[in-house]
Amino acid sequence: MHKFFVPRENIRAQEAVITDKKDIHHLKDVLRLRKGSSILLSDGENSEYTAWIKNMASSEVFLSIQKRQAYPCACNYLLTVACAIPKQSRFDDIVDKLTQLGVARIIPLETQRSVVRIDKKKKMLRQQRWQRIALSAAQQSRRADIPVVAPVMKIEEVLSEGTAYALKIIAALCEKRRTLKEIISPCTHRNILILIGPEGDFTEKEIAGAEAKGCIPVSVGANVLRVDTAAIAVASFIAIYEDR
Repeated sequence: MHKFFVPRENIRAQEAVITDKKDIHHLKDVLRLRKGSSILLSDGENSEYTAWIKNMASSEVFLSIQKRQAYPCACNYLLTVACAIPKQSRFDDIVDKLTQLGVARIIPLETQRSVVRIDKKKKMLRQQRWQRIALSAAQQSRRADIPVVAPVMKIEEVLSEGTAYALKIIAALCEKRRTLKEIISPCTHRNILILIGPEGDFTEKEIAGAEAKGCIPVSVGANVLRVDTAAIAVASFIAIYEDR
């Protein structure tokens, strides 16, 4: 059954309405759903609804709700991934894959060695684009919620939020590193931050600053990984250990 996200304010009692133009196009012209077709709805707040299409207009699709059920969070932890922005459009893929892996918040990260620099005018447009990708990936993977894609942030800004996290990790190539396994497997922390640097790695100053804020340097394996590979590998590893 196909799933769509609907703002909570568009759901009332036993009725709901889809107003997003792209969703309406996808529902009518791509999926070719018609009056009477059943779909799943999510309000992005861990509630899921089974509904059927009652009426279709050019700008609205009206639905009748048959059943509502609480949809518990698929993860028993909250993971924030602050990831350096790689070249080309690879951050699009990072957002897509991290959404599928259950990441709660994604932060596009600017570091001293970042190759990609986004001007102020484009930052908001990029954030909006990445949020749409997160929404689409959440629908595809049938998540009950939608991860938040934060504005582009500098590493200092992310570290200033340090008190919000119970466990803070920085993936780095420095000598003194611990393994993810020894950090994650015994921990009971529910709110985790992981920093992923550019392919040139974080600078010594950035690593020292992160450590001063309580971040633990870790290794993500013997090989030097590309940014997108490292982000997906770390999120997958944490998902395996924290969901046991």
